Amino acid sequence: MSVPAAFRAFRIHHDKAGYRAGLETIGLDDLSPGELVIRAAYSSVNYKDALAGTGEGKILRRFPLVGGIDVAGHVVASSDARFREGDAVLCTGCGLSETRDGGYSEYVRLESQWAIPLPAGLDLREAMILGTAGFTAGLALFRMMQNGQTPTMGPVVVTGATGGVGMLAIDILTRAGYEAHAITGKFEQLDFLTMLGARQVVSRRDLDLGQRPLETAIWAGAIDNVGGEMLAGLTRVIKPYGNIASCGLAGGHTLSTTVMPFIIRGVSLLGIASAGTARDIREQVWQRLASDWKPAHLPAICTREVGLDELHEVFPRMLQGESFGRTLVRI
Repeated sequence: MSVPAAFRAFRIHHDKAGYRAGLETIGLDDLSPGELVIRAAYSSVNYKDALAGTGEGKILRRFPLVGGIDVAGHVVASSDARFREGDAVLCTGCGLSETRDGGYSEYVRLESQWAIPLPAGLDLREAMILGTAGFTAGLALFRMMQNGQTPTMGPVVVTGATGGVGMLAIDILTRAGYEAHAITGKFEQLDFLTMLGARQVVSRRDLDLGQRPLETAIWAGAIDNVGGEMLAGLTRVIKPYGNIASCGLAGGHTLSTTVMPFIIRGVSLLGIASAGTARDIREQVWQRLASDWKPAHLPAICTREVGLDELHEVFPRMLQGESFGRTLVRI
């Protein structure tokens, strides 16, 4: 299949004319180098995409770049023998919309070392409802299990539960046999979170995690999307030898705590760096997400589907905390 001479992409600039982003017509030679060219079918909107698309965060390392840290589509050209024309692939993170052109483009060039063959059990649309958010949630559970987290230890709490990572984490935990609890600032979504599998939903406004170095232990583990005071509070209430997976900083990037939860209760704080995860781990996590960990409520979690020309409307709402669930980008 031939690649057209010109196609649409959502491109971000920062130069003497200022910071700006929007749809442009570009060609293949405008894209970062790579062994694969894919015809993109879907992408998604993540918090990093909103920061990059508005200039509110320093995400891009060079300019101009096509935005979008996720993409899924079909190979149309390959110089790597492992991939053929027509193969369905996905890519999340791995420098997309940071150091190389990302997924908000009708055609995307990828480094083959980071392209993951679409695993059986997922279609391209489902893969991008998951996207970086689902991969992050899955990687969090993967790391927790590597460090000894089991369902018999007790419930695992998810913070920022109405965001994409939070919703998917609840669904994935439940599918994996864990009892999931949720903490949210949008308590009006209690019924939705319960539908996803949350056995208990706690309003952030009513939450009191105390101030002492150690408080009464409540949960066996946590997947935290908030950071800041929330993460500090969680360290005080996790049961012995439980794990906290840290994968977000919507509530702040600083952490003020003591070593007591770690040296007295043996609590582990695990960093979830989904953007730079090694390929072998990526493949393992995606295989689980396509099989026994596949969320049961993907259609409900995808709360909005937009085209490339609607991205500029989505980003500000996400940064203002008005987003709910996952936004799929139809390319």
